[in-house]
Parts: sequence; structure tokens; C-alpha cells
Amino acid sequence: MTNTPTQYDAIILGAGGAGLMCAAIAAQRGRKVLLIDHADEPGKKILISGGGRCNFTNINTAPDRYISANKHFAKSALSRYTAQDFIALVNRHGIAWHEKTLGQLFCDGSAKQIVAMLLDECPDDAVTLSLGRSITAISHSDANYHVEFGGNRASAPSLVIATGGPSIPKMGATGFAYDIARQFGLKVVEPRPALVPLTLGGEETLFRSLSGVSAPVIASSGKTAFREAALFTHKGLSGPAILQISSYWRHGEPVSINFLPDYKPDWLTKLKREQPRISLNKAISERLPTRLSETLLDRIALSGELGNLADRKLAEAAQRLSAWRFMPNGTEGYAKAEVTAGGISTAELSSKNMEARQMPGLYAIGEAVDVTGWLGGYNFQWAWASGWAAAQTL
Repeated sequence: MTNTPTQYDAIILGAGGAGLMCAAIAAQRGRKVLLIDHADEPGKKILISGGGRCNFTNINTAPDRYISANKHFAKSALSRYTAQDFIALVNRHGIAWHEKTLGQLFCDGSAKQIVAMLLDECPDDAVTLSLGRSITAISHSDANYHVEFGGNRASAPSLVIATGGPSIPKMGATGFAYDIARQFGLKVVEPRPALVPLTLGGEETLFRSLSGVSAPVIASSGKTAFREAALFTHKGLSGPAILQISSYWRHGEPVSINFLPDYKPDWLTKLKREQPRISLNKAISERLPTRLSETLLDRIALSGELGNLADRKLAEAAQRLSAWRFMPNGTEGYAKAEVTAGGISTAELSSKNMEARQMPGLYAIGEAVDVTGWLGGYNFQWAWASGWAAAQTL
């Protein structure tokens, strides 16, 4: 190990989206930056996102689409570095993109273009990139943060935690950010998997036989609801609607699924007047995938021609189909979670520049912080915005 540490203006831990953005902006402001990551290449989560095309932002970004113990915390950064700002950067680099559903923007080509763009934004003479080296020690003394990594030592008056959360551990993700935060006295909101499939057990395991079946639904938990597709899996429930609601769901709570979101509560009794000879099974299977309708009707335990069924029974069946209660017994965990909810408490940080209130020069950005966006590019926009905000005062 070298005895004399190399001096920098800022050391950024983590070369993901937030860390790369922070390094680029700080370096463009004349700062000498060291960017460290234990992975062998930068932007690993960027590379696998969006099926390899990177859902890099969402044009509908707004603070109410983020979950945090402080629902106002994200407002400042998101308002000062917007989706339009990042789109302008993408356009400057000539990267072609397209909008999919619900404001989600993807590269036409490859997620590699986003990583290359962020690296291009880092001036070679100002950013030192250290990959494949694990950090062995971090300390603070003499108004400097000292980092030991791979036999090297570096010091800087500013240290940025950008190592993300523990979601997708096969990518090398860990809870390292929380260890550093606690070392310097920062509180951590209990982390949990988010944007993650839910698992079913007990009597509901029979729904696993529907693995591969999907349908447009409204999924709700508490007062929050999402209208998108749900997908049955061999473990339980997935698909965009379920991933979205998983961030709000808590153990012991039900998830309600409206399998017929376009139909009013009295649709079956009205259909009975119009087509009394049609069977309940046919009425439902015309509106839902056959395997799904059969399974649901089996649980409702009602059959026969509509004309022979009481209005009350039909109303009950329609009500159940529009608010089917599932009791998930858990999630598929960090291995399948797209992001981590919880993290370094926003109460410890300045919403303007992400600096720790009680620890000058220490910053936390991106997924490491207790700010979690919806599915569809929102979490990348938080990475860009929080990284930009911190870089303004490094």
C-alpha cells in the first residue's frame, strides 16, 4: 500500500448511474474526482435495464411518484435537473430513443450508449476511474475522508456514497452504503425489496397453475392503485401492476385485483337481461383468458345460464371479480427486486445538495437514499437528479 494518499477534491463510491452523473458534473465544474467501484465495469445496472435498452427516464416524472419517509424530499433535486434536461443530454450525444407506454423512454439501440455517454461526459484529466478494487477502509480526520482500496489510499474533503442498495445481488449489489452511513452516525430507514414479484402460499398456491397467464388489471394496496398488466408466475404474481404495487405493499396486508377494470358493478345483471341463455362461464371467458376465468369461477363456485342465476349472486360474482383479494406471503426478495425501498434517511440529508447535515463533506445519492421511484424510468431520473444536485457543491 502506498504510504502517501493521493489527494482529490471528491471521492465517489459507486460507478452506477448516480455516481457517474455526479463525477461528470463535478469534474466539469473543475473538481478532481476519484470514482471507485468494486465491479469490473461501470454502469452494470444501466446495462441490464429495460431489456438492455435502458429505460433512462420518464417524461411524467413528478415528486408524487416517489416513496420516501419524507414525501417532499425529492422535490428540490427533481425540479432542478429534470427529465427534459437528461433528454437534452441524450440528444446532444446523438442517441436515438423512443417513448413506450406511460412516458417511458428507451434507447433505440443499446443501454451501452447511456454508459458511454456518461463516461464521455467525464473529462479524462479530471476523473480517475478505479474498477475491480474493493474498499477496505474508510475514515475521517483532518477535514478529509480517507479511503483504502486495492492497495491504494486516497483522501478528499468530500465523500459521496453512490453504491446503491442490495437489490440484484448477482450484479454485486450489497448494503455497503448503509454500513458507511452508520459508521458516520447517519440513520437508515429499514431497506426492503421494491418493484418485486409477490409470492402466494396456502390455498392461493392453486393460482400458480396459471403461470404465464397475464391480463390488464387494476392492482391496489391501501389507497394506492395501478392499472397495468398482471402476470401469474410459478411462485405467485408479477407483471408491471404487481411490481408497482409491491413498493407500497406490507406483509400481512392484502392486494386487491380488479380483473375487469372496464366493467361496471352491474354488468352481469345487465347482461342477464340482454342474453339470459348465455352461461356465466362464457360471459367471463369472453372477457378474460380462458385458464384464468376457469380458475376464478371455480373459486366463486357459481355456474349455469345467467337467466337461471339470482341477481344477487351475479352481483356478488361481479364484485369479487372487480376486487379479488390476494394475501401474498412475501416477495421474491432482493434477487428479483429492481430497486430497494428505504435506505439512508432523508432526515439526515440536505434536500438541496444531498449533504449530510451533521457530517460536512459526506453526501449520499441515488438508490442508497430513502427515495424510491415507480417502475418506468423514475429511479434513473432520481439517480441523475440527485447526482447532479450533489455535484453542485462538491
